[in-house]
Amino acid sequence: MDDFLNASVIIANFILIPGLAYGSQLALGALGVTLVFSVLRFSNIAHGETMAAGAMFTLLFTWWFKSMSISIEPFPTAILALPFATVLAACLCLITDVSIYRYYRKVKAEPAIYIIVSVGVMFVYSGFIRFLIGPNDRQMSDGQRFLFKAREFKNLTGLNEGLAIKTSQVISISSAFVAVGVLFWFLKHTRTGKSMRAFSDNEDLALLSGINPERVVLVCWIITAILATLAGSLYGLDKSFRPFVFMQLLLPIFAAAIVGGFGNPVGAIVGGFIIAFSELFVTFAYKRVLTYILPESLAPNSLTQFLSTDYKIAVSFVILVLVLLIKPKGIFSQENS
Repeated sequence: MDDFLNASVIIANFILIPGLAYGSQLALGALGVTLVFSVLRFSNIAHGETMAAGAMFTLLFTWWFKSMSISIEPFPTAILALPFATVLAACLCLITDVSIYRYYRKVKAEPAIYIIVSVGVMFVYSGFIRFLIGPNDRQMSDGQRFLFKAREFKNLTGLNEGLAIKTSQVISISSAFVAVGVLFWFLKHTRTGKSMRAFSDNEDLALLSGINPERVVLVCWIITAILATLAGSLYGLDKSFRPFVFMQLLLPIFAAAIVGGFGNPVGAIVGGFIIAFSELFVTFAYKRVLTYILPESLAPNSLTQFLSTDYKIAVSFVILVLVLLIKPKGIFSQENS
């Protein structure tokens, strides 16, 4: 029985809890992509760098607060910085929309043009971030790193394996659930949210109903900035802030949005967790788990991985391809139901 419990603790420590945290971060990122696609009707390739910009603003405010000895121990100072970073990220998105995207809305540009333009915005954001903060790895987390340490778990249970729960993981999971709940409440129960849904379902009918399209666009970018800043900052807290990483996160985020059904918020959330757990399950080394549950004669000598962690991003690509081949509209698309 102890062997089974030890194996379960390893799975929880390296797959279950990290998967929930990483899935929460991907879900928030995929929600931002889905919102822009639903309301503005284009795939925002710059969303990964928007997350990076939001995380950078959070980091800058964190440094500023720490220089003034402002903190909220035992929690990270980044939590205090998030509201201020969100305001700057929203300003950045709105400036980008007014100076770039608004023109293409007026001329009713094709979606392909929007994608090309968003690629250009991505590179501008990327250069802006590296100019301000540089390309190096930065630690965002301070305060108490672990809410529950492996040694404490071992002493409490008497097991060989210890369960460690990081503060950043708990913050990621709880923040994602709160943000998703507030977003769905906003979309369903507020006048502005209903206007956004109507604009997304049928733009022409919404305009005939007196809905102000510029107001819808404004709110859409503000919410997108909030989701991007939260997703990027949570990822930076859980790992570290490195600008180049957020461009690589674009594939898992888009894969999550497409797997769930592009334009479907619920699908984006589920898709985020599907991608996160798939990456962890496929790249996890099962040697210690199998050593506990198999007879000694059958215990493996190698790491027993399906794929090396170097190929983790390939998992998102494979899942994306399979979904496009089997269910091109995504799992939760209305067309599939």
